Amino acid sequence: MPDNITVAGVSVDTRHWIGGRRVASAGTFTDHSPIDGSALGEIARGGPAEAEAAVAAARDAFPGWAATSRAERARVLHAIADGVEKRIEELAIVETTDNGALLRSHRRGVMPRVAHNFRFFADWLLRLDHEDFETRGHTNHVSWDPAGPCVLITPWNAPLMLATWKVAPALAAGDTVVLKPAEWSPLTASLLADIAAEAGLPAGVLNVVQGYGSEIGDALTSHPDVRRISFTGSVPTAKRIAGSAAANLTPLSLELGGKSPLLVFADADLDLAVDLAVEQYDNAGQVCLAATRLLVEEPVAEEFTRRFVEKATALRQGDPRDEDTDIGPTIHPRQLEKIDGFVRRAVAAGARAVVGGQRGDGQYYAPTLLTDVEQDSEIVQEEVFGPVLTLQTFTGEDEAVRLANDTRFGLAATVATGDRERAERVTARLVAGTVWVNCFFVRDLQAPFGGSRQSGVGREGGTWSFDFYCDLKNTVTAPKGWDQDHG
Repeated sequence: MPDNITVAGVSVDTRHWIGGRRVASAGTFTDHSPIDGSALGEIARGGPAEAEAAVAAARDAFPGWAATSRAERARVLHAIADGVEKRIEELAIVETTDNGALLRSHRRGVMPRVAHNFRFFADWLLRLDHEDFETRGHTNHVSWDPAGPCVLITPWNAPLMLATWKVAPALAAGDTVVLKPAEWSPLTASLLADIAAEAGLPAGVLNVVQGYGSEIGDALTSHPDVRRISFTGSVPTAKRIAGSAAANLTPLSLELGGKSPLLVFADADLDLAVDLAVEQYDNAGQVCLAATRLLVEEPVAEEFTRRFVEKATALRQGDPRDEDTDIGPTIHPRQLEKIDGFVRRAVAAGARAVVGGQRGDGQYYAPTLLTDVEQDSEIVQEEVFGPVLTLQTFTGEDEAVRLANDTRFGLAATVATGDRERAERVTARLVAGTVWVNCFFVRDLQAPFGGSRQSGVGREGGTWSFDFYCDLKNTVTAPKGWDQDHG
């Protein structure tokens, strides 16, 4: 197979990046664009051999990178950010072609955020510290020691941004990395390897291996030399990873699914609430944080629904490269079938589609709102991961909180209300890793991020990321006992 493919005029190497060089595989898999289903090219398909080689490269590179000063690590991360910023247009068009998200979003928001991820953790590293404290005259000093090789497994819905949420803090912490991107959207991870190498990241510190699920994933997550595993994806896959990691007691960070609620109280700014609800169709609903369950207080439910339908039906769905497009395609035919199956079963069980409810041409699914749904129904309880919302009504805070918390997930929640005291009461009772009040998707990297219940294990962001990617050490020093001749 050719070593490179050309995507929207950008050359992308389709081989793995292991130990500072490109490595081919005997097998390949075909990468398709969700925009029109066209084949983009053949991608190296790794397995146990590539996993072993990548972990070995990360293991061998670890001592040198771990011993590198904080200042030098930070300098390299800023250099990577510089490289990202120089190639924003290339990264944006490749990612849009590969995963179908809006090009305008990639240009203006996503790719600049990728660069910010590296800059933030580079800067946070330099001020990472813990004040020494005394215990009966003894001094306690806490340090963050690099943990070792990390396996980072990332999803397809925001491939590069979500990868760098993990890669940046791991590298800043002094760890080495094996990055395994999702097989449905592998291309920008390959470009990241090029950018990191050009920025002067030593060979073996970042490795990128491609492949299908368990074919390579099991070998990575069960490897005894791996010291950390971070995964973003589905609950079933997380359970498999946890099982693999258990034999070595490898620490895990898991950011999993969600079935988040948007609670709209009668005292809310209704235009704002409708805007927040329609925003949940972002990225064709393929956002783990999306508030897909609209819970609306009865007195305003009818008016809310009327305004929502008016705004949702005005959304433009089509080619994500078009500046006027609001919603692009779903990532893969298999995902489209999954979404359509959820909706068909819900309608058969009595739900009513007041917006959408059908698939379009190719891999496009119409933005959908389902009403007349039961709390214990599949469509309310299970993550669809597509442009499908449900609407239920409630009377009062107690019922709102009960409905909001009544799933096995706890990733996020959004609250729309004009009453500050109500917001404080309700958010205190919600089970969620993140709660937004009168806003959505405001994400500061210094804040903890993660989910409760089956939405995940652990928190990342700011110091929490370093707590995960490092081995914390407390050194206790006695006030006496020094050799005075060498003092």
